[in-house]
Amino acid sequence: MPGVRPLVAALAAALGLALLPAGVLAGEAGGETAPRPGPSGIGDPYFPLDGNGGIDVVSYDIHDRYDLATGTLSGWTDLRIRGLEPLSSFNLDFLLPVTSVHVAGAPSGFTQQRHELAVAHRLGAGQTVDVRVRYAGRPGRYSYAGEGNWLAGAGEVVAMNQPHMAPWWFPANDHPRDRAAIRISITVPKALDVVANGRQVRRKVRGDLATTTWRADEPMVPYLAFFAAGRFKVAQGTRNGLPWLVAVSRALPTALKPEAMALLRRTPEVTEWLAGEVGPYPFSTVGGLATSLEPGFALENQTRPTYSPASLDLATLVHELAHQWFGDSVAVESWSDIWLNEGAATFFEWRYAETHGGTPAAARLRAEYDAMAADDDFWANKVANPCPTYQNCVSSIFAPFVYQRGSMAIQALRNRIGEADFWSLLRRWVAERGGATGSTAQFTALAEEVSGEDLDGFFAAWLTSPTKPADTAANGLG
Repeated sequence: MPGVRPLVAALAAALGLALLPAGVLAGEAGGETAPRPGPSGIGDPYFPLDGNGGIDVVSYDIHDRYDLATGTLSGWTDLRIRGLEPLSSFNLDFLLPVTSVHVAGAPSGFTQQRHELAVAHRLGAGQTVDVRVRYAGRPGRYSYAGEGNWLAGAGEVVAMNQPHMAPWWFPANDHPRDRAAIRISITVPKALDVVANGRQVRRKVRGDLATTTWRADEPMVPYLAFFAAGRFKVAQGTRNGLPWLVAVSRALPTALKPEAMALLRRTPEVTEWLAGEVGPYPFSTVGGLATSLEPGFALENQTRPTYSPASLDLATLVHELAHQWFGDSVAVESWSDIWLNEGAATFFEWRYAETHGGTPAAARLRAEYDAMAADDDFWANKVANPCPTYQNCVSSIFAPFVYQRGSMAIQALRNRIGEADFWSLLRRWVAERGGATGSTAQFTALAEEVSGEDLDGFFAAWLTSPTKPADTAANGLG
């Protein structure tokens, strides 16, 4: 007797209907994958809840209003999201209380637990939907992964931090693996200025409030998006076809304001120098912002780094602008790769000094190597794995040894493979991986390809061994 399926197939054919392959509805082997909830993390072991599996955010259109008197941020963000696999629901990273979610214009169910916003909407592989998330809350009250990132005073606010910042002011797929187009509209009292990434495209005044819109021409990863609201002095221009804009807080001490502006006005000059070293600047505009607030660091926000009062110096300016290539254009594949960002940016501090009458980078490497005894804690960590446990990741991935040993490794590599291969390596790295991510394994493989040398021992000594590298030519020291 014929099986049931052949009879059903014959009936379907007679009626002009298509019969689904066996196993599709049941999720059997050989059929399509059954929809499932999207994972609440993208797969980075350092921060298991960062990013979200199963989705790609194509664009963000952020509309936020910030009340400096109460510290309240409210508004909505429109996201265009593409499914990477069949999902029964998907997640976003966000900390503020959500009031509603709409998908394709219709209300959607959602749940929110700490850092995770789960949206109850089915999404097919390759399907793109528009999502609007509305919210309101006080960012200064929230923390995640040990970070309380909101930086605000009575008259100024700046959204700047890493490795996380976005979830304090817009819902995001918050990991460097997912970059997207970003437009930022911020509403504050009309007496205040707003500065953000890219170019200002609009400012609309309504009563006592003004909404200022900035748009970046190139996609970026979420933590590199920023805005600042306050009273700023702005300077702008064009150098060899590249538009630049810098802003200095009027709330800085009187004596510091002209120094800050003079420093930031060197941004296009330093950017041009860096382009001569490693290749074309990867974005369509450049600049910087000096805030009066003091987080204790500067940050490489894409196209417009932010500088705190304590970080207003030329070496830091070079460092943050070098990040436009190493960190912004080529983002880390995982946070364990952070030495690629910080080591390269610190190396370019050394390189700038040696090309402007300062200490040669090779001499700097030798001095720092000799200054640290073999039993110093400086050597007790792995540069390419700075966070062996989740509990101390935020502090350890930005520990001094990541910057200093990372830059030492890069200069030692320069010594080992020679000038021609070294600069070819850096230029190929930013040219071939620009707009994407890069990992330690990919960098080391490219170094071996360019140089034609077996560098396993070299990279083991500098990146994966918790001991001081031997003082040998093979390690770039002899």
